[in-house]
Amino acid sequence: MAQVFFGQIKAQGHIIMSSLQKITILGSTGSIGVNTLDVIARHPERYQVFALTGASQLEKLAQQCVQFKPRFAVVLDAASAQTLAALLKERGSATEVLWGVSALSDVATAADVDAVMAAIVGAAGMQPTLDAARAGKRILLANKETLVLAGSLFMDAVRESGAALLPIDSEHNAIFQVLPGAYRENPYASCLQDAGVKRILLTASGGPFRTMAHEALHHVSPEQACKHPNWSMGRKISVDSASLMNKGLEVIEARWLFNAPEKNDISVVVHPQSVVHSMVEYMDGSVLAQLGNPDMRTPIAYGMAYPERIDAGVKSLDFFSVGRLDFEAPDLQRFPCLQLAFDALAAGSAAPAILNAANEVAVEGFLNNALRFTDIPRLIEAVLGQCTHRASAESLEALLSADEMARAAARQWLQSHPLC
Repeated sequence: MAQVFFGQIKAQGHIIMSSLQKITILGSTGSIGVNTLDVIARHPERYQVFALTGASQLEKLAQQCVQFKPRFAVVLDAASAQTLAALLKERGSATEVLWGVSALSDVATAADVDAVMAAIVGAAGMQPTLDAARAGKRILLANKETLVLAGSLFMDAVRESGAALLPIDSEHNAIFQVLPGAYRENPYASCLQDAGVKRILLTASGGPFRTMAHEALHHVSPEQACKHPNWSMGRKISVDSASLMNKGLEVIEARWLFNAPEKNDISVVVHPQSVVHSMVEYMDGSVLAQLGNPDMRTPIAYGMAYPERIDAGVKSLDFFSVGRLDFEAPDLQRFPCLQLAFDALAAGSAAPAILNAANEVAVEGFLNNALRFTDIPRLIEAVLGQCTHRASAESLEALLSADEMARAAARQWLQSHPLC
């Protein structure tokens, strides 16, 4: 009888790997999707694209369809579908265009699909990712919100269906790599302490404002916040990195990915060089770390090929050029979003979902010059205080209701606090 683990399928002691894996990429026009396609292009003998999905970058999506020839392309609405279909027809592409949220789930759960790259940013990616888990797919998880909004429900679905779950965030991928093999493939069979692990150490670059004076943060622009010193990312996640909310969301993710429910199971360490991607401290005093150049193709290739390793097109790490590795504690006064995330995790129930929804509205407001950078945590704290006691986490519907309530409260806060 086959036994299914989080990262691979074993039968009679042998790893089962299909000769040609068919992959659906949810969010193919974003940075994760583009890097995933780059890895696929390097290994056409191993991978085939089944479906690509996108939202507004229709020209880019059309180019990807022409190059990778997926069976389906999915967009969000009928107008976008009509535009994309016309672009593909002009170029002689046979890709069939679908649209709507249900179509995202359809291409994530199709019988022909072996793996799903879940890279849609925001709460919009949660439903198709959850459906893929329920369908028992190999999930390459790059969507934070699935675990932040519905961590317990999602992990229950993974366990019940036997889905294979590979974290793609560089930090969680690093932790996955250095955890004991049996634990990383089935963390809910025991606990961190039984596996000899003392704590998980999530590294954070500190973002572009790590050394900026606190009073200067009041005047930073969206352009400044989006200039990450080490990573090339989308605008929303770049702002989250600048506020350290990105790290707070990763703490919540790590709690669910690695069955780390205790207060001291996860710590955050600021590491400006982004060479050490995260660490695991063991009971005997050993600390194991995964190092590499800051290039998302490394964790993407690791997740796609696990338990094998393949060429990702990433340059070798030059230790002599790096020269030094620095570590420091996060400044929670300068970056209160990280503390808010720890507080939401401790509060439990729907608090993480409310935190995430409020943050999405706040970041959108900041990017649209309707909110100051330093008001992002003020808005989030106000919404947490207003909504947490009114929300429930008993079902996906209840969590989505909490998400909507938090967004409405956040928009109301924005309207009542106009930028002067």
